[in-house]
Amino acid sequence: MAELAGLEDPKIRAVSEKHGDDHGVNLGRLRALAKRLKTQQELAGRLWETDDTAARLLAILICRPKAFGRQELDVMLREARVPKVHDWLVNYVVKKSPHSEELRLAWSADPDPVVASAGWALTTERVAKKPEGLDLAGLLDVIEAEMKDAPDRLRWAMNHCLAQIGIERAEHRARAIDIGERLEVLKDYPTSPGCTSPFAPIWITEMVRRQHDK
Repeated sequence: MAELAGLEDPKIRAVSEKHGDDHGVNLGRLRALAKRLKTQQELAGRLWETDDTAARLLAILICRPKAFGRQELDVMLREARVPKVHDWLVNYVVKKSPHSEELRLAWSADPDPVVASAGWALTTERVAKKPEGLDLAGLLDVIEAEMKDAPDRLRWAMNHCLAQIGIERAEHRARAIDIGERLEVLKDYPTSPGCTSPFAPIWITEMVRRQHDK
């Protein structure tokens, strides 16, 4: 904890806080620390229990994802209210867990929009890597009906899923683009030069173009 405190940088904290995160640690230096520590499941558990954001990010980097039970992951996700911790937990731990599909189904239907956003993130992963068995038309129905009025983080997750369906599945592409154009979610989101807009019609069109150019 003392070493993590020593990595604190006020400038990084100021940037992080704009995104709803409450840490000031350079993530490159945090990853270097994790590399030095290697995998330590017990230490990861103790770091998580501190409720400190930097400590929890480090815990995610040094834990053994397959060692967590389903209930344990559910509790951890509900505790992870800081966006960066939530995102890393889903991407670095839950996606590698044997319980990921059970959790995807449970979380997608959860009344807590932050928990539901994790379910949608796992669904987006399945659209990209293992779409067999997914009702893509049904997912588009839900997105069309609910995305525009969803709370911020859930709306982002649904929008990513919409874009992924349009990028990966040619048979659903026209409908995905049409939904994006009508709902106009993230249409005016400020995008840095060289970055792709998160507005689904632009995102889908650009990624499909890149695939064709390869």
